[in-house]
Amino acid sequence: MNFLRGVMGGQQSSGVQPSGAETIQKLCDRVASSTLLDDRRDAVRALKSLSKKYRLEVGTQAMDHLLNVLQTDRADSEIIGYALDTLYNILSNDAEEAAESEEENPQAQTDDLGVQFTEMFIKQQENVTILLSILEEFDFHVRWPGVKLLTCLLKQQGPQVQQIILVSPMGVSRLMDLLDDSREVIRNDGLLLLQQLTKSNAAIQKIVAFENAFERLLDIITEEGNSDGGIVVEDCLLLLQNLLKYNNSNQNFFKEGSYIQRMKPWFEVGDDNSGWSAQKVTNLHLMLQLVRVLVSPGNPPGATSSCQKFMYQCGLLQQLCIILMATGVPADILTETINTVSEVIRGSQVNQDYFASVNAPSNPPRPAIVVLLMSMVNERQPFVLRCAVLYCFQCFLYKNQKGQGEIVATLLPSTIDATSLSAGQLLCGGLFSTDSLSNWCAAVALAHALLENSTQKEQLLRVQLATSIGNPPVSLLQQCTNILAQGSKVQTRVGLLMLLCTWLTNCPIAVTHFLHNASNVPFLTAQISENLGEEEQLVQGLCALLLGICIYYNDNSLESNTKEKLKQLIEKRIGKEIFTEKLGFITKHEFYSKAAQKPQPSFSSPDHMMFDHEFTKLVKELEAVIIKAIYKSSEEDKKEEEVKKSLEQHDNIISHYKNVIREQDLQLEELKQTVSTLQAKNEQFQTTVSQQVAQIQQHKDQYNLLKVQLGKDNQHHNSHNSNAQINGFQSEEVSRLKEEIEELKKQHDLLQGELSEKNTLIENLSCNQAAGQTEQTTGVSEQVTELQKEMETLRSQLHVQSTEINRLQAERMELLQKVEASATVTASGDSASAASKNNDYEEKIAGLLRELSSLKDEVNLLSVEKSTLKRELDSAHSTTAILQDEKLKLGQEVSESKKEQDDLLILLADQDQKILSLKNKLKELGEQVDDEDDLESGDAGDEDDLDEEDSRDDDM
Repeated sequence: MNFLRGVMGGQQSSGVQPSGAETIQKLCDRVASSTLLDDRRDAVRALKSLSKKYRLEVGTQAMDHLLNVLQTDRADSEIIGYALDTLYNILSNDAEEAAESEEENPQAQTDDLGVQFTEMFIKQQENVTILLSILEEFDFHVRWPGVKLLTCLLKQQGPQVQQIILVSPMGVSRLMDLLDDSREVIRNDGLLLLQQLTKSNAAIQKIVAFENAFERLLDIITEEGNSDGGIVVEDCLLLLQNLLKYNNSNQNFFKEGSYIQRMKPWFEVGDDNSGWSAQKVTNLHLMLQLVRVLVSPGNPPGATSSCQKFMYQCGLLQQLCIILMATGVPADILTETINTVSEVIRGSQVNQDYFASVNAPSNPPRPAIVVLLMSMVNERQPFVLRCAVLYCFQCFLYKNQKGQGEIVATLLPSTIDATSLSAGQLLCGGLFSTDSLSNWCAAVALAHALLENSTQKEQLLRVQLATSIGNPPVSLLQQCTNILAQGSKVQTRVGLLMLLCTWLTNCPIAVTHFLHNASNVPFLTAQISENLGEEEQLVQGLCALLLGICIYYNDNSLESNTKEKLKQLIEKRIGKEIFTEKLGFITKHEFYSKAAQKPQPSFSSPDHMMFDHEFTKLVKELEAVIIKAIYKSSEEDKKEEEVKKSLEQHDNIISHYKNVIREQDLQLEELKQTVSTLQAKNEQFQTTVSQQVAQIQQHKDQYNLLKVQLGKDNQHHNSHNSNAQINGFQSEEVSRLKEEIEELKKQHDLLQGELSEKNTLIENLSCNQAAGQTEQTTGVSEQVTELQKEMETLRSQLHVQSTEINRLQAERMELLQKVEASATVTASGDSASAASKNNDYEEKIAGLLRELSSLKDEVNLLSVEKSTLKRELDSAHSTTAILQDEKLKLGQEVSESKKEQDDLLILLADQDQKILSLKNKLKELGEQVDDEDDLESGDAGDEDDLDEEDSRDDDM
């Protein structure tokens, strides 16, 4: 403040106190004109100190200078921080600052100043762009005031600033980086900034979501302790609501990103639920609201059902039911939990079945539905809680015919259990209690058990009620009409009339039961024809609706109350116009339009609780058809009856075929399952058979091996028994060796013949290679060379084999000589020495047999190599043939190109002749023709001809 004291001190010495506007003007001049950075910085700091007290003056005089500082002095973080703080003080309308401003400067209009200064700031879009770039600075004294200033701009002029940020390159991405700042102050204010940024702007919401916002926000909530966290958790939840509410794209992204599973730990509460802090209550309330955003009835049905499925699979619904049945939970949290569970199970059969199985932790255990209904019909419970229970019961029965049947079954005589309290008993108790709100809630709940379910409407006709001791029981339908006739409260009568209208709609049997009571029709006509006050007009409209339902769904089974007679009664007693007017009272009522907006019952007070959402849809559907039925003639009714009968027959036929198709589908599914089972069994049998075949083959091999071994043992045994047999065995073995040697010679001759053939083929290939010297025949020559090498190897192997065969022949001759010698020795009587020699001979014969077997193996290998060489030679032949074909094609193309070139030369020569003749004619006519022009034109023509020739070659 030294600079400010200097400015103020110079004025005080002369005895004149400067005004705030003058001081601000001097500071602005100093900011604009000073060349020293320190002077400008001191002037901006002085403007910051004056900006709260003299907000109007600083805003009008200094804003342009401050914006210029943001552009020119970016290198100095201190002066940038002062400028941002000053701009924030000018634009902000915070309550505390506004109060101070009003006390010290009453002339300032704080509410309008912020909006006006914000308009001045964003008039130049580059100012917002500069502010976005400043937010990239990591310096705390720059980044934090920048965040606060941008938040203030969004509060004052949200849509305009959102649009500027949206078109700014990487504008949203820069702001998302604030969530990763390690300084909690900046991160928390960044959350507030993003809350303002994402309000009512689907495009920005999508960008923020795809910048990994869900992952970051859920991580922050987990780090802060989930529902036990502080206000930071609340800010994160508010931002999540902004991103998900009414944004189907983000909801789908949230679901597919598996973020629903991460919500389950939020609702894990302990056994001791006493002493919840206000912040925890707020956090848990916002968490429940976030779950409801994902399963709201206003979302697309497919998206809602998939989220409901995920919530059941990950255990979120189970966790909510634990809170629902827990003790010590605050009333507002319990109410919101009931509403959340309601929308999680609404229309989802799996979730509804699970909810029906939930029991309260009581002794004995009671179903959660019964416990909730006890709260609904208890007039001492809070009104909001009773509305939430009614909504939960409605959602449990929504599109749940199984649940509807279970509720109605608790009212039937055959299923009533006198020892336990059931849902049906509670509804009947509430229906006929002295509390009008309980009457209304019970009537609406029972109506939802009948909605779009003709079977349960007929079943409910069986319900009998014991009114008093000694009197016969009366039906539930009759008891409802009796209470109507007694003239109870308007709310009670409205509830009963809604129940009767729902019950009789699309149920001719119920209509017949209702008309069977002779007092019902006169009561309705009397109610409709009377002129009553505004409160009774709603009852008159509902009576008209009920009478119209009795006409439209009348099957004429009662002669005294046919369609025609009821219409005549209306015309005589009421009048068609008056009846239509009274019927219109329903849709014109203010409570009707409120109830038609959303399924959840939301009323400011119990007195306003008149209409149910589903009933408003029923009225909208029936009003037009009832009016049309009233004005129809008897002939039209007859025609309509005939059409109805034909349609019913058609529907019966269709239903019959549907049943047949359904049965066939079931049979087809059974057959498919049978086929799949048989296929699996077949595969098992196939594997078993293959295993058994393998085992059999293995046993055969073992048997053959044993047989061979047994034969050898026998031969060895016989050799010891008789020298004559040994000699016979040796002679047989020698003959067999002779045959094998002969076979080896034949194979040797065959291999030499094949080698000679291959030599001729190789010579032919080498000749072909020399004839066609192209790049593509190089591979063939390499193959031929390799073949020659392999053939040389084969020759060497054959030579080794021939040597081995000669050796075997020599050994055979020696063996024969030894056999003869052994025979001579045996004849002389030296049996002992002969036996020992024979053993030696047998060992040599066995060695020869082994050598022969190895030679056979080598021969087999040679035959395999021979077949391989044949295949390689065949491929070489085919490659050579292909190369020769390509050579012929290339020769044809060369000859064709030569012909075309000759044709072009002839054309050029003709062209030159024509040019010369034309030149001569021009000279004869007296025109001057330069030789250079002629030459250039000729050259140009030649170039054109050459271009044409090139183009022809390219086309070819």
